[in-house]
Amino acid sequence: MMLHLSEQYSSKCTGSHKGQQVKKNVSNFTAHESSREAAGTAGNMQNSQVSRMKKMMLRMKIHNILVRQCLGEIIGTFVLLLFGCSAAAQVKTGNEMKGQYLSANLSFAVGVMSAMYLCMGVSGAHLNPAVSLSFCVLGDLPWHCFLPYSLSQVLGAYLASAVVYTMYYDAIMNYSGGVLTAYGPNETASIFATYPTPGTSLQTNIFDQVVGTATLLLCILPLSDKRNRPAPDALLPPIVAAVVLGIAMAMSSNCGGAINPARDLGPRLFTLTAGWGTEVFTCYDYFFLVPLVAPLFGALLGCFFYQVFIQWHLPNPDPDTVESQSQDTEIHLKVVAL
Repeated sequence: MMLHLSEQYSSKCTGSHKGQQVKKNVSNFTAHESSREAAGTAGNMQNSQVSRMKKMMLRMKIHNILVRQCLGEIIGTFVLLLFGCSAAAQVKTGNEMKGQYLSANLSFAVGVMSAMYLCMGVSGAHLNPAVSLSFCVLGDLPWHCFLPYSLSQVLGAYLASAVVYTMYYDAIMNYSGGVLTAYGPNETASIFATYPTPGTSLQTNIFDQVVGTATLLLCILPLSDKRNRPAPDALLPPIVAAVVLGIAMAMSSNCGGAINPARDLGPRLFTLTAGWGTEVFTCYDYFFLVPLVAPLFGALLGCFFYQVFIQWHLPNPDPDTVESQSQDTEIHLKVVAL
């Protein structure tokens, strides 16, 4: 009988233990399901937020192609001048203790490369009215885009000059003694715009800008010519930057090597409004007309030389050869990336 009671008690304890285990499992399962539901709810909330953000971005997206291109030119020219004018300010106000002439040239080249990578997919990264004019003449850019492109480039250069002036305000004031001028040993206007070297004639300055801009176009046009040996799109910015660096180091002694009307006019307009006054336009017998007009003629001359000496005489490409070259280029880029 005692054995029977013991077995009975043991079975009751076992049953009670199993019941507790079942309850525990049920509670764990419920907790797990609750956590899964909570995670699912959080995931759904996150997905809905992402969806709302995408919808908001789609609403904010500009559908006008020309407006998008102008925005690209504004931010691209802004970056170009931000690098270049900042380096010029550092070299000038630091009395060449914080950089030298080469520093400004290298900074402009880096600015060209960065700006091209930034906006090349949106606007083509012209960054220069002379380049835009050349592409209009060659049929690569519609003529109705020339004026909006040029104004956008000037605006980007103006805004970059304002940022550089704000960033180097104290240094500029200390260097100039609080007198903002385009003349004299402590002039600071050349931080932003280009000015001639004293003693150079007007004819020399005009010829300088025509030759410099013609060289620029003569060197960059074959980079995208499919009938020539075009460079891969991913390598265009550093190649163009190297060309600009070479021109700046070789052809900027006479009048600053602007070779870009927007690069000169935008900062010059800023200095007019920031305290330098009208002398930035009247000094050196209205020198501002040289970097404003001469690069346009130089760009057309460069296009003419490329067409007459190179482009008209290139053989028509064989489709199989073009496909093979594109495959070789793709393989080369993959190897470089690895």
